[in-house]
Amino acid sequence: MKKLNLAIVGCGDIAGFTALVSRLVPQVTLSACCDVNAERAGAFAKRHRIAQVFTEYNELLAKAFADAVYLAVPHHLHYEMILSAVEAGKPVFVEKPVTRTLSEAKNLVEEIGHAKVGVNYQYRYDSGCYALARTVQAGALGRVISVRINIPWSRKRSYFDGAAWHKSIAQAGGGTLITQGSHFLDVVLWALGEEPVSAMGYTATPMFDVEVETLVHGIVETSGGTLISITSSMVAATEQAVTIEVYGEKGTATYRDLPFPLVKFTGVNVRRERPPEWGVHALQRSLAGFVKWVLHDKPFLIPAASAVPVLAAVDAIYRSAKSGQRLEVESL
Repeated sequence: MKKLNLAIVGCGDIAGFTALVSRLVPQVTLSACCDVNAERAGAFAKRHRIAQVFTEYNELLAKAFADAVYLAVPHHLHYEMILSAVEAGKPVFVEKPVTRTLSEAKNLVEEIGHAKVGVNYQYRYDSGCYALARTVQAGALGRVISVRINIPWSRKRSYFDGAAWHKSIAQAGGGTLITQGSHFLDVVLWALGEEPVSAMGYTATPMFDVEVETLVHGIVETSGGTLISITSSMVAATEQAVTIEVYGEKGTATYRDLPFPLVKFTGVNVRRERPPEWGVHALQRSLAGFVKWVLHDKPFLIPAASAVPVLAAVDAIYRSAKSGQRLEVESL
């Protein structure tokens, strides 16, 4: 079996989850890791049985026995690190968002050409989200009029104290919307196949003294006239299920992620499609999809260009929240 030697860059929490699920993806081998904190990099390598350890990214690109890199680093580092990897001839699997800002994302897509850069918007590989999206794309619900997304998640002080970049606009680009809510806004925009054209947003920062928002309410209008309402929070007293409600002219789809991914259809009979990769978790499927894209040229669901529209919508919601007015989404 042909295998992909993957180098992990950034040895924090999400990298740890990815390293664990990689054990369920037979075609991937974790060959190297890198972190600016030498102690953390060493402990990560020991925990996951990784042979090569680096503290300098450019050294990893030059010396690591790696076919591709996985970037689990603060958002403001994405742009330059992706470009460096592409220049070194290595495909990239990067955590969302593709870059910290929309302008960076647009420039990146132009600069990388046909290089394989995949973004881990893993919910496209979630069984319920995938079935919902494919049903919408097939037109089974008819024209979609309205969508409601609710993300009632909870984060503790340790979320900010353990990774200080999370509370910085300059490093994270934002809070709950860009980091958590964009997962599900991405699924909806992908399902609709329509570009965001305008947005209205309100942000707040209850419970934490940080620069980024911990609560956001936004409305996005698409080119097809669909209104998408999104509420994303990291301050729910108790974390609850994410829900997506899609209202079409022929029927309704309702998704929830707990206790396991489930989508229900009302008013229509549909054949639920399964994600193109096998796995017990969306992250596993997303990683497997990237690996097969690199090794076998099997299409990956989230190439870099397809992750730009959601960032454009996020950008417009943030700008609207500052101005207090409904704003146009910057052209893609």
